[in-house]
Amino acid sequence: MSNDTYENWHSRNELDIVKVLVSNTESGLERAEVEKRREKYGKNTLTVKKTISPLVRFLVQFHQALVYILLVAIGVKLYLGAYVDASVIFGVVLLNAIIGFAQESKALNALAALSQALLTTSTVLRSGEKQQINAKELVVGDIVLLQSGDKVPADIRLLSSRELQIDESALTGESTSVAKMEIPLKKETSLADRSNMLYSSTLVTYGMGTGIVVEIGDNTEIGHISKLLNNTQVLTTPLTRKISKFSHILLLVILGLATLTFLIGLWHGNSWESLFMASVALSVAMIPEGLPAVMTIILAIGVSRMSKQNTIIRHLPAVETLGSTTIICSDKTGTLTRNEMTVQELFTANENFEISGIGYIPDGEIRQLNNKCEVSKKPTLLELLKAGLLCNDSMLKGSEKSWTIEGDPTEGALLVSAKKAYIDFDLLYTQMPRVDTIPFESQYQYMATLHFDKKMNQHIVYLKGSVESVLERCSTYLDINGNPVPIINEEIHIQVQSMAKKGLRVLAFAKLITQSNIQSLSHDNVAHGLEFIGLQGMIDPPREEAIRSIEACKTAGIQVKMITGDHVITATAIATKMGLIQSVMKNEETVAITGKELEVLNKDELIQASKSASVFARVTPEQKLRIVEALQADGEIVAMTGDGVNDAPAVRKANIGIAMGITGTEVAKEAADMVLTDDNFASIEAAVEEGRGVLDNIIKFLGFILATNFGEGLVIIVAILVNETLPILPVQALWINMTASIFLGLTLAFEPREPGLMQKQPRLPSLPLLNGEMIFRIFLVGLMLLGGSFGLFELALNRGASLEEARTIAVNVFAVGESFYLLNSRSLRFSIFKLGIFTNMWIWGGVLAMITASIALTYLPIMNQMFHTAPIGLNDWLHIFGVGLIIYSVVSIEKIIRQRLKH
Repeated sequence: MSNDTYENWHSRNELDIVKVLVSNTESGLERAEVEKRREKYGKNTLTVKKTISPLVRFLVQFHQALVYILLVAIGVKLYLGAYVDASVIFGVVLLNAIIGFAQESKALNALAALSQALLTTSTVLRSGEKQQINAKELVVGDIVLLQSGDKVPADIRLLSSRELQIDESALTGESTSVAKMEIPLKKETSLADRSNMLYSSTLVTYGMGTGIVVEIGDNTEIGHISKLLNNTQVLTTPLTRKISKFSHILLLVILGLATLTFLIGLWHGNSWESLFMASVALSVAMIPEGLPAVMTIILAIGVSRMSKQNTIIRHLPAVETLGSTTIICSDKTGTLTRNEMTVQELFTANENFEISGIGYIPDGEIRQLNNKCEVSKKPTLLELLKAGLLCNDSMLKGSEKSWTIEGDPTEGALLVSAKKAYIDFDLLYTQMPRVDTIPFESQYQYMATLHFDKKMNQHIVYLKGSVESVLERCSTYLDINGNPVPIINEEIHIQVQSMAKKGLRVLAFAKLITQSNIQSLSHDNVAHGLEFIGLQGMIDPPREEAIRSIEACKTAGIQVKMITGDHVITATAIATKMGLIQSVMKNEETVAITGKELEVLNKDELIQASKSASVFARVTPEQKLRIVEALQADGEIVAMTGDGVNDAPAVRKANIGIAMGITGTEVAKEAADMVLTDDNFASIEAAVEEGRGVLDNIIKFLGFILATNFGEGLVIIVAILVNETLPILPVQALWINMTASIFLGLTLAFEPREPGLMQKQPRLPSLPLLNGEMIFRIFLVGLMLLGGSFGLFELALNRGASLEEARTIAVNVFAVGESFYLLNSRSLRFSIFKLGIFTNMWIWGGVLAMITASIALTYLPIMNQMFHTAPIGLNDWLHIFGVGLIIYSVVSIEKIIRQRLKH
């Protein structure tokens, strides 16, 4: 179908649509016509984008600079005959390739889940007969019959309905079921307000209807989302981008230094063989072989910690991305709010009342002017609560703190408000049994129930619905004593507007005392002459823990924005309560914006609106995606929450996509990097803090391991420059690197979060991986390792030690010096005493393992043979530990000086 037609089915008359699609509402399509249309339009399925083969996708994972460095290292190890070490490093490379392959595959899984959303059966009218067919066999023009429990199989224009309600939350984000009616609408009506359209993959929750298929497969709204998913590129994370850049630089530096070393050696007149060994030693020394493995382990530990805080990470690098997050775009219902409608205000007989307590737990009281109200002394108020209880099809179940609603959440809120007034449900149901009902119908906008009052021996009708539909049927209202007096509609509308500005959903209630012999109820019975009782205003209340988390995010320099399918008034009121915006009245256009307003903005205007607005209401899936892209274009690291199919493209595009574990669709979960098992915003804030801790630990590890590599490289470069024998052999450099990474550096992965982590601003994506402070410390420690290692090496040779003994001393300077430096690497700011000496016991285990390994390297004959080492004396160890103490002391003093200068 054309785009123009696709956009405007909702604005056409039903008969015109049937005519345009050449169908028949009485008999449906003929079988021959169905075959023709299937050939023309294809099947009602989604097209999954063709991708490169799994083998090619796997091989592409090796196309990275850091992997090239590691492959070079493998070649070096094989040359040296270190086959075990070569196998270990290859295992690291292979593991990282597998992880990357799995990450890329998740996008394909999201599309597969989306395709599965269409697999269902449908009841259609063909050749005058009702038939059950597979939904993929539907064609444009088919007449489809729907009833409660069915999944909508395609995009359908409603032709007729009876009390039809659709759950469109997965598509539009609307928190409650939507009433449907067949009347034509204006062309500019937004997707969420198209009450005469049924969209593929939504659910029929109540009633029945008949409609005509207007779009199938890729042309449906869900098909449109599938195209967005196909075309949405998954972003690399800030850390992976920086590591990639760092790896390229490191590769060039190593090659440059190796070449320079070779040329200087030639100038000194050294042999080709010895220079080749020196270049190999330099390459091995400066390659951080353990970097990918340790980074993966640090991220995995972060994943494990987050799982204990109701957060499941599906994509390892998402852990560090959380630490860089600058903006969180959150859904409203169930994430920022409790997803439990709660009555908060009542209005009867020109009196206002408040109800305390939130959610479905019936703990709270009714108050007037901050004083507890005795409902028994307020006949009209009691009548309002009784009306909400009797004109109701839901049930309140539970005990103590475990309460649930069976039925509509709005009706459930009315039950809870009645329970808070201590009304005896069973007694009232017995005294006033229901005789008949007029169910809620969208064209009437009310529900009515007929009851026989045994006590008064009369029939009473209670009616609830929209304010407009109820008021037009009322001629009087009940005064403070429960007596009918002439109604003044303007006063009631003032109260309605006041409640609406607070984001409350308002229901009106009325009653009618009828003839005692009436046994059935019709719309004519309640057309006029009713007595207006009052209003109940309800809201899905904010989560208290979410409010605290939003405040914590503000302190941490993270903006929180609400993106919802709900109306702008409701969304803005909730945002104000939660502290997302300070004032609604002062400058509303800068804090809230609707989907319609977003449509007309160009790229620059959208970026500006995305920056300034805190609330985005009534937005479409494509607009959600555009908001995320606009924020990213402005340099932000964006986290996006979602639970529905409509959220999937934006969730996938975001730097960190977050899906809801309880209410989330499989499509949203597959597109996400992270899943909240409790659907609670507070869990996001906890995950961000954990992410910051992980990012901190990764940077600490880099600072630690690069100081080691830099020191080793300096030792070899200086030896070449002064034309001296190499103090460290390639196999010994390998030993230093692997033990430093595994025994020492890895222990930083278990470092607890530093105090004040959420009082700092997010780490900006534009900042380099290593700041000036860290680079200075790497140089400082590297120079001290150079001085200690080279100095003690020369000292040993001068006093007559063998070359093997001198090299053993040089290697152990690195082992001990790194152990002392590790204690200072636990924090860039604080001393080990400030952090707590025993808050990370892994540190001491690592140091003990390193000392044990060094003793084995020095004294075991087999290690002496493999690594060209020799036993050394006690004085040598005292000199080595002296270097370690100097390194620890100098770095500690440097920290103190730097902190004092900052303050």
